Amino acid sequence: QVQLKESGGGLVQAGGSLRLSCAASGRTFSSYAMGWFRRAPGKEREFVAAITRFGSNKYYADSVKGRFTISRDNTKNTVAVQMNSLKPEDTAVYYCAARLGQTKTALAEYEHWGQGTQVTVSS
Repeated sequence: QVQLKESGGGLVQAGGSLRLSCAASGRTFSSYAMGWFRRAPGKEREFVAAITRFGSNKYYADSVKGRFTISRDNTKNTVAVQMNSLKPEDTAVYYCAARLGQTKTALAEYEHWGQGTQVTVSS
């Protein structure tokens, strides 16, 4: 079992940057592929980015490619997403998620979720 807690959300102007972090409990963090998802107002939760267990491969939604960077530190049990060139359409609640084994981009594949952190991008 792993518990996840996100931090780093807030209000930022368009074009600005934010860094979200997710702290995981437990001693087997490197057993989990990690992902970030978001839910914008009135929309379904969607995939943002994912990273393999040891960080060798990263995956991004087309909408954030080139602007967001996912990373992880297995010594600190953390995963982060650096978000640059933010747009108003990036406004959403951002969730950290974990799944044992292989990395996936479908939210249904993830077993563990954080409670989310709000990101608001003003125009």
